Amino acid sequence: MDLKSSLHEIHKLAREALESAADMKIVEELRVKYLGKKGKLTAILKQMGKLSPEERPVIGALANDIREKLEALIEKRQSGFKLGARAGRLESETIDVTMPGKQQTIGGRHPLSIVLEEAKEIFLGMGFTSVSGPEVEYDYYCFTALNMPKTHPARDTQDTFYISDDILLRTQTSSVQIRTMEHTKPPIRIISPGRVYRSDQVDATHSPLFNQIEGLVVDKGVTMASLKGTLAAFARMLYGEGAQVRFRPHHFPYTEPSAEMDTLCYACEGIGCRLCKGEGWIELQGCGMVHPAVLEICGIDPNEYTGFAFGMGLERIAMRRYGIDDMRLFYENDLRFLEQF
Repeated sequence: MDLKSSLHEIHKLAREALESAADMKIVEELRVKYLGKKGKLTAILKQMGKLSPEERPVIGALANDIREKLEALIEKRQSGFKLGARAGRLESETIDVTMPGKQQTIGGRHPLSIVLEEAKEIFLGMGFTSVSGPEVEYDYYCFTALNMPKTHPARDTQDTFYISDDILLRTQTSSVQIRTMEHTKPPIRIISPGRVYRSDQVDATHSPLFNQIEGLVVDKGVTMASLKGTLAAFARMLYGEGAQVRFRPHHFPYTEPSAEMDTLCYACEGIGCRLCKGEGWIELQGCGMVHPAVLEICGIDPNEYTGFAFGMGLERIAMRRYGIDDMRLFYENDLRFLEQF
């Protein structure tokens, strides 16, 4: 058989095979079989060196024509398979827009964050400003400026986490009050919420890391009555008009006179239980009139100005707010607990 007849035979067989190909894979196999580097059409073209100068152009033109026709047929078949695959995929991926969507789990604010915002709103409504300060603090701002020199016994009761001799994790946000009084002239009316650290044993009402909301008012004519009125009003706005509180004499180095404010135990309503340790009342915060020595250290004349300060644990007021009897629940990340808020 001569080359011309061989080319026509290859064209016929390749066309028939391509037209009957069942999928894209077979089309690709046929392309390699007839048009690849080792394909049948390529093998014919390698024999053109044996032809006479007159036959070469004729056979070359015929071979190129057959190649172009086969390439066009291959492209047509491939396009057809691609369109079919796309149509099948679109049909299988059809979305029924009338179907209800999947229920998404929505997070919520932590109970401590909720109560903190409520407390801040109450104090902001009373004219207070919220300020913050560093959690890693100098000994001076946590103790010395608060009328507690190096030898003061009150330092032993704080169970402090020291980083160096004069740097520590703050045990109270009172350090923010000192920093504020150093750089602000009276009248001063601030709260300083934030994390504090003490080496306490973990139990239902204690933790080595907890949150405080401390407050400070310094102005002319501030009295103990101002303090009691402010804190009693805060308790009523947070817990309701029926909230019961009491003030007990106490001692703090940085206030004089000093007191502790208790709230009626919400677990036993004053009868006595594990939570209130049989007292019927739960300590909510310490408070008192700012000690004249503290005002003087901060450059404020104690003969002209007086002030009061208070400090409450956020966890404890949140426990009272929601009737929770164990503060550890706030930190255990139990979704059964957190989802209630």
